Amino acid sequence: MAIGLLLLAVPVRLRGVFRWSALLASVAQVVVFVFLLRSFDAAQPWQAMEQTPWFSIDLGTWGKLQATYLVAIDGLSVGLVGLSVLVLLIAVGSSWHVQENIKGYWSLLLILNGSIIGSFCALDLLLFYVFFEFMLIPMYFLIGIWGGPRREYASIKFFLYTLAGSIFILIGIILVYLSYQDPTQPAVAHTFNILHIYQPLQLLIDSPLYSTDATLGSYRGWVFGLFFIGFAIKLPAVPLHTWLPDAHVEAPTAISVVLAALLLKIGGYGLIRFVYPVLPDAAQHFSPWVAAVGLLSIIYGAMNALASKDLKRLVAYSSVSHMGFVLLGLASGTSEGTAGAIYQMISHGLISAMLFLLVGVLYDRTHDREINHYSGLAERMKPFTAFVLIAFFASMGIPGFSGFIGELMVFLGAFRAAGLGAFGMWVALAATVGLLLGAAYYLWTLQRMFFGPFHSRAGEHNLLPLTAREYALLLPLAVATVVLGLFPQLLLHYINPFVQKFLSAFPALSH
Repeated sequence: MAIGLLLLAVPVRLRGVFRWSALLASVAQVVVFVFLLRSFDAAQPWQAMEQTPWFSIDLGTWGKLQATYLVAIDGLSVGLVGLSVLVLLIAVGSSWHVQENIKGYWSLLLILNGSIIGSFCALDLLLFYVFFEFMLIPMYFLIGIWGGPRREYASIKFFLYTLAGSIFILIGIILVYLSYQDPTQPAVAHTFNILHIYQPLQLLIDSPLYSTDATLGSYRGWVFGLFFIGFAIKLPAVPLHTWLPDAHVEAPTAISVVLAALLLKIGGYGLIRFVYPVLPDAAQHFSPWVAAVGLLSIIYGAMNALASKDLKRLVAYSSVSHMGFVLLGLASGTSEGTAGAIYQMISHGLISAMLFLLVGVLYDRTHDREINHYSGLAERMKPFTAFVLIAFFASMGIPGFSGFIGELMVFLGAFRAAGLGAFGMWVALAATVGLLLGAAYYLWTLQRMFFGPFHSRAGEHNLLPLTAREYALLLPLAVATVVLGLFPQLLLHYINPFVQKFLSAFPALSH
């Protein structure tokens, strides 16, 4: 983020400085993360912690309003931070050809970069909200300036939906802040520090948030509802998803990659990091509703993908469907379901990044995304077809790919969810319809676009082979998808200890 702000002072005539600065910053992030991972101990709760006072305002008899710059990683965030540094490096490589307003583009992309990683590391509610909001501004301009023909409509719709979700989250943060106190600092009225809020005994006894009543009309029920709506918009969950297909279709390829692979994950991350631990009884009470929303997202997203004529819109709706499994896993309240939800977020980040890159590769050559305008591409673009097969099969949840592991664990959790009762079994069975629909729209797309007699409205001469840069972008994602599908323990090694602590610390979640 700091480099992005510094680039604003660089003269526009130094065009090469912008892209090379972004590349070096992204490579540096990967190097730092690799060194951090080497010393990371999955058995320890918080690591690489940085804490310093941010601001303090004296409120007189009310004490002090105080916030802290507090960041760290644990078993939940380490995988998402790793996904972030990889995807953001790929986004830089995918943006290499950008020529219009390059100063603004690269500055905004780096600011977005810092905001995403900051959101996954922040342990202060107010700090998280600042990072969360910082993502809104650069994404709005990146879609609105460098997007497609309907970019203004898509960017405004994205802005309004996300801003509405942010308002719900902010109200929830304020209510939580007013209900908790930091016992280590008696002069401080309340706290945004999530590490203190996690401790139930530090609740203000006279706070309505301390009430054990978590029904819909209760204080805790309303707070849970505010948070859930805000993060469900970001996820996105049906019926709060309508901003996503338009944003994806109009966004440039690199921004679609970042949006699908990272920004959507902040919705699921926020629920796991902040909402469920703070309001475990409300989460348990509303788990059937959360599961129902997840099921609706799975089936509705898949049906819309099946009906899509635009390849990019198909991939966008498939994201809505696959993120529904995250809600289903969380609603189960089991170790398998929760671990599966986290695994699904990381797996979907890799797969969706690969899918949008592949759509971008085709669009860069032909400026056409209509599925019916192609046929027999496998004959003319063999390496491209191989990557498409890997991405499609991984997204379908075929064994041997990372998508299979996440969905399998979610289904195991849903079937074993005692808190959902028989409803959990029926939800899990109904969710298999989403898998069947997923196979249908991917296989139908393969049959129409890649097999049969060759046809392309753009002409054969435009279907050039993959470049070295495109291979460099696609190969890491393809390899990661296969490796995590064959060796899931590489990721579960970090996720499982977090899930065990998560469920043991908040027994109301464990049914």
